[in-house]
Amino acid sequence: MSTATLESPAAPAARRNRPFAWVEQSLTLAWRNIVRIRQNPEALADVTLQPIIFLVLFLFVFGGAVAQGGTWQDYLPFLLPGLLVQTVVFSTMGTGVGLNDDFAKGVFDRFRSLPIARIAPLIGAVLGDAVRYTLSIVILMVTGFALGFRFGNGVGNGLLACLIVLAFALSLCWIWVWLGLKLKTAQGVQGIAILVMFPLTFGSNVFVQTDTLPGFLQTFVNLNPVKYLVDTMRGLMLGGEVQKPLLITLAWMVGLVAVFAPLAIRAYRQRT
Repeated sequence: MSTATLESPAAPAARRNRPFAWVEQSLTLAWRNIVRIRQNPEALADVTLQPIIFLVLFLFVFGGAVAQGGTWQDYLPFLLPGLLVQTVVFSTMGTGVGLNDDFAKGVFDRFRSLPIARIAPLIGAVLGDAVRYTLSIVILMVTGFALGFRFGNGVGNGLLACLIVLAFALSLCWIWVWLGLKLKTAQGVQGIAILVMFPLTFGSNVFVQTDTLPGFLQTFVNLNPVKYLVDTMRGLMLGGEVQKPLLITLAWMVGLVAVFAPLAIRAYRQRT
């Protein structure tokens, strides 16, 4: 009897402290986020309807004017890789908004009372939202293929491009995780995210070639990480230079995680 009494309180701590327990716990919490999405499908509007609307809007409204060939069919191969980047980049802010909302509802107070690693809820939130990013990529690519887009550099390179943009999204979302933990309201997170996202995406080569822009804007675009990600997408999907923009993109990804993941973990510990 005494042995059971002594071992019982230690059991949760043992489960929490066993090697790599945080991986299992993070995956469990990621599944919790996926289930929540399934129960609230309208929350997927930004990654299901928005990619289709953006593609149709920019392709048919601006295609004839922007495309060098003068038709939307000529503009589609140029537009789709860039729009893929824009769509996924915009999707990342939902991670921070969701985290902020969970804190406001007291969900993380419940997590704090459980025998789990403190980092698990953050990693679980990021991994769970990877499903949203993937869904956004699939929907945009299916729509593009329906309109006539084809990989010009092989299916394998095209799929690699999709994996790279997904990895970039998982790196970028740590900014919004940090802001979601630092700001008071979800509306504040969304407002700041939009202010950052619009210059990054529209002030880039997503819609037009860099050399068609004014000189001062070209300087900004050449410092913009989105520009190099878009170049990587186009190189892999259509053919062209890949190595230089890919290396720069990978450097940005490592830098984003190295800077903002520790900041997010520190902010999380301060709040819990």
